[in-house]
Amino acid sequence: MVVKVRKFHDVLLRSKILTMVSPHLPAPLLKLGFKEALEVLFHLPIRYEDETHLYPLEEALHIHDREVQTQGWIIKQDLVYRPRRQLIVTVKAGDSLVALRWFNFYPSQMKQMAVGRHIRFRGLIRTGFMGPEIVHPVVKVLDEDAPLPNTLTPVYSTIAGVSQLSIRKAILQFLKSPDLQKELADTLPPSLIQSYFPHLELPSLLAALNVLHQPAADDDLEAIANKTHPAWRRVQIEELLAQQVSLIRAKKDRQARLAPKIPVKTLANGLLSQFEKTLPFVLTGAQQRVWQEIQEDLSLGYPMNRLLQGDVGSGKTIIAALACLHVIDAGWQTAIMAPTEILAEQHYRKLSVWLNPLGVKIVWLTGSLKASEKNKAYEEIASGQAQLVIGTHALIQDAVQFKKLGFVVVDEQHRFGVKQRLTLQEKLTDELLSCHQLMMSATPIPRTLAMTFYADLEMSVIDELPPGRQAIVTKLMKEDRRDELVASMLKELKEGRQAYWVCPLIEESEAMQLQTATATYEYLQQAAPGLQIGLIHGRLKPSEKQDVMDRFVRGEIQVLVATTVIEVGVDVPKASLMVIENAERFGYAQLHQLRGRIGRGSDASICILLYGQQIGEAAKTRLQTIRETQDGFLIAEKDLELRGPGEILGSRQSGDALLRFVDLQREQGLIAQVQKLAWVMMDQYPEHIQAHLVRWLRHRVDFVKA
Repeated sequence: MVVKVRKFHDVLLRSKILTMVSPHLPAPLLKLGFKEALEVLFHLPIRYEDETHLYPLEEALHIHDREVQTQGWIIKQDLVYRPRRQLIVTVKAGDSLVALRWFNFYPSQMKQMAVGRHIRFRGLIRTGFMGPEIVHPVVKVLDEDAPLPNTLTPVYSTIAGVSQLSIRKAILQFLKSPDLQKELADTLPPSLIQSYFPHLELPSLLAALNVLHQPAADDDLEAIANKTHPAWRRVQIEELLAQQVSLIRAKKDRQARLAPKIPVKTLANGLLSQFEKTLPFVLTGAQQRVWQEIQEDLSLGYPMNRLLQGDVGSGKTIIAALACLHVIDAGWQTAIMAPTEILAEQHYRKLSVWLNPLGVKIVWLTGSLKASEKNKAYEEIASGQAQLVIGTHALIQDAVQFKKLGFVVVDEQHRFGVKQRLTLQEKLTDELLSCHQLMMSATPIPRTLAMTFYADLEMSVIDELPPGRQAIVTKLMKEDRRDELVASMLKELKEGRQAYWVCPLIEESEAMQLQTATATYEYLQQAAPGLQIGLIHGRLKPSEKQDVMDRFVRGEIQVLVATTVIEVGVDVPKASLMVIENAERFGYAQLHQLRGRIGRGSDASICILLYGQQIGEAAKTRLQTIRETQDGFLIAEKDLELRGPGEILGSRQSGDALLRFVDLQREQGLIAQVQKLAWVMMDQYPEHIQAHLVRWLRHRVDFVKA
């Protein structure tokens, strides 16, 4: 009898270490989403305010380049209604005066600012109409000789209704709690810290948290601000270690599970062999290498979890088709899930052309199907008649029950949430077996993300384009040259070519005066009355979208005006011209994906990036980078610098990021050291690492296995 190995997250949830003491959380902290005190302690400040130094008012009035703290007596309070309602409080110290001004205030603040009271206040002094003033200062009613704090004042991210004071009070209370101090006992042996990080002089975790929540005025404030202080390093190393160990364990757990064992050797008269004989092209060297890696994975008897990266147009779909046929030959069902109906239908149509002549039963399943069509699809899937199921999120509905699902392809994997991918993986009815999974992405993963967030996956890269593909020429053009652009485009279209014209909005927006899809559609109809123009956007019904796309594919539409619904999945070889309206409004990844819709045939292709009259430096740099390179990995690195890992990863760790305190671009050396440390800890200190994982992962254990 085969006994299924317990999954890592089950072990954690059953661990006695989870039964830790957690002081009752005040209501404001519950409102912030915290479940236990330890989470609150890792809610680290976003910045600090210096209340440790007090300037005499006479001296403070000459400081205008930074916030200052001073004090004085309230001698006047005025409620003014012109030009708008505002509260003005006049403060005096010695012979010096300053006005404190509030445009938004409560009655309690007016009561607090009573004439005759002594206050200590902080803010940026500027020269107003009536003399020196501070707008919306931070104020405390204190005696003139009240002592100054000896630590900086932390400022935390919060929400309306949760004050900074309530967060600070709770954190200081928890830092003094004996139970929590015990829970924060170090899990990293000092000998390993010294061995792997000899120059960092790391404090204990408890000491690090004390420093970060209440740094002393004489501490290295610059190092704290840029997160290079030893206290920050301690937190970063601990967090990285938990993430790396969790991924290593997830991979080990996966390799201990069972999955359909598909022999590398193909059937002589099988579907795969027949398909390979009919291929009208030869696989590139990169495609052959990747295909061999996938075949080897499928033969190992434990679940494959491979991420296939390939730039737009590199030929990932053919690899998915080969893998599906290989698994079908072994008697298993397969599935392909895509994030949009357009992309899913693109796969369905392409694979139908390839596989229907072989007799493969392909079932199409999306949310837009009629109830009768869905029920028929459900029956064919449950009976096993469906050998390949292609669709959208509809594949993970409870009504979908596979008879013998052995292999899943998730296209544009970053567009799906963790739970969505896990749900599809668990559609295999045999609870002793797990599905093989191939994730595909046309958005290259930067090396630093691959090292940290994808260490549990096998990685494949198709790093060459099929022969015959032309390089895409990218040009920048100001929007006031639109008429000139249309004239040039008409010449191209007369030679039988087609064009995309992409816009960021569907209808006019007062907030963002951008050229819209509907306005562009109307403009092109007037500028070129004989032109066959189509319009597609997200508000069209699925049937309407498909009708427009079908006409474009058949060549009946010469120019397709679209929003970013055509960002992925559209393959029209005759389309060799791409115009992106208001290109400065798009990010790196979108621009690269959109440009990838052309250059899929043998014709030379041109991408025009139209930009507005006023463009910022960041947008200018972004457009210049897109113009100068088609290297997806270089563009991905630039995208990582701009947006950070969260958006690029999509929903892999969305909302429960396993890395909150580490700058991936800056800490590559630290990451490499922690990866080595992770293996040593797992091998030599299993009990320490178990406690470490529970401390850091808590409620996020499911995210490490997706």
